[in-house]
Amino acid sequence: MRQQIDALTQNLGLAIVGKAEAIRLVLVALLAGGHALLEDVPGVGKTLLAKSLARSIDGKFQRLQCTPDLLPTDITGTNIWNPKSGEFTFLPGPVFANVLLADEINRATPRTQSALLEVMEEHQVTVDGVSRNVPLPFFVIATQNPIEYQGTFPLPEAQMDRFMLSVSLGYPTEAEELQMLQRHQEGTNVADLQPCISLAEVQELQRICSKVKVDTSLQQYILDLVRATRHDEEITLGASPRGTVALQRATQALAFLLGRDYAIPDDVKFLAPYVLCHRLIPSGGRRAKTVMERLLRSVPVQ
Repeated sequence: MRQQIDALTQNLGLAIVGKAEAIRLVLVALLAGGHALLEDVPGVGKTLLAKSLARSIDGKFQRLQCTPDLLPTDITGTNIWNPKSGEFTFLPGPVFANVLLADEINRATPRTQSALLEVMEEHQVTVDGVSRNVPLPFFVIATQNPIEYQGTFPLPEAQMDRFMLSVSLGYPTEAEELQMLQRHQEGTNVADLQPCISLAEVQELQRICSKVKVDTSLQQYILDLVRATRHDEEITLGASPRGTVALQRATQALAFLLGRDYAIPDDVKFLAPYVLCHRLIPSGGRRAKTVMERLLRSVPVQ
C-alpha cells in the first residue's frame, strides 16, 4: 500500500509542477472519503489536478461547468420518454462518475447547488422518488474564484459543510513556472498519464485509513478545538459536528500518508485550518484563518 501511495503522488507530480502540499491535501480528502473545495484564481491548475487524479486512479471523470442556467437535473440526471419501449428511461447525469469536477460551483444557482447535497453525503441521487447509487469511490472536487463575485451565488453553510477540505493552490514559484514552460514545450499533458492504482485499491486504502489509531486524548483535543470555534466571541457560526468527524477522518488519512498507523497532535494542527476555516463565519469582517491560528495557539493539547 505504501508503494501505491508513492506511485499515486509521483503520478500527480508529473502533471502538477510543485504543489506537493496541495496534492497531499487532496489525497487526504480522497482517502478519508470526503470532498475537496479548491478556492483560487483561474489558471493555477485546479482542473488539471482533478483530471490527473481521475486518470491516476483509473476512474471515470466528469466535468460540470456551473453556470446560472444550469438545472438540478443537469447534475443528477432525468427520466426521458422512450417511444420505442413506451416508458420512461433514466438518463444518468455527470454525478455518476468516480471523480466529479464542479468547476466554478458558485456560479450555479442555490437550487442547482442543492442538487449536490444528497450525493455528496449519501452517495446516491433521488429522481422522481427513485434513489440510485453512484459508483464508488465517489470524489467531488469543486472550484471557485474567491476574487470575482459578479454573477456568483455564495455557497450556503450546508454546502460548505459537505466539503472536508478547502485548499488554495496559489501561484507557482519562478522555478516551478519555468519547469511548467519546459514541460509544455515538450508536449507533456494529462493524456500521457497512466493509471497507477485501481478503484478497488483506492477503496482498500480508504478502509485502512479508517483503522488508523486516534488516541482518546487526541480525540479530546479535536473536540476542544472544534467547540472553541462555537464559543469564541470573534466567530458568529462555529464548526458543526460534521466538522468534528471530518477533522478526525482527515487526521487519520494524513497519518497514513506520512507512514504511520497512529495520529499525533501535529496532524490535527496542520489540518485544522483546511478542515475548519471554510465552515466558520467570523464576525466583524475578520478572517477565519487568523481566528483559527489564534485558537490553535490557545487551545492546549490534552
